[in-house]
Amino acid sequence: MTTAPTIAPSDGSVVDCGDGSTGSVTGAERSVRVTGTCSQLTVSGTALTVDAGAATVGALTMSGDRIRVSAAAVDSAIIQGNDIALTVAGALGRLDLSGDRATITAGGAIGSLRVRGQDSTVKAGGGIGDSTIEGRGNTIG
Repeated sequence: MTTAPTIAPSDGSVVDCGDGSTGSVTGAERSVRVTGTCSQLTVSGTALTVDAGAATVGALTMSGDRIRVSAAAVDSAIIQGNDIALTVAGALGRLDLSGDRATITAGGAIGSLRVRGQDSTVKAGGGIGDSTIEGRGNTIG
């Protein structure tokens, strides 16, 4: 497995996973575009905006606060943090969300869902399979 470089703030604004490598976006108050097929994409920091609309992501890990990710396709996502948004154009196989005030939208189905936290919204155009919801004020549908 090859690894795409981690973008530091001075390195530019594009992560190219190529055909199956991993990518990483870190930092604060940045906008980054991701392209290619990422076997793993890790996004961590504060106030990050990641446009992966031209990418396919196997495993997505998001950690931090005020992170926004939009992607064409994501197989599975693990999200830890507050005020995080994830938009996936297609289906999302598995979502594990820990935090408050997240907004998750999938154009297709979400196969399995686990939410731990408060005041989050999860919407799936194709419905939601198995789900475990812990916390209050969450809107699932």
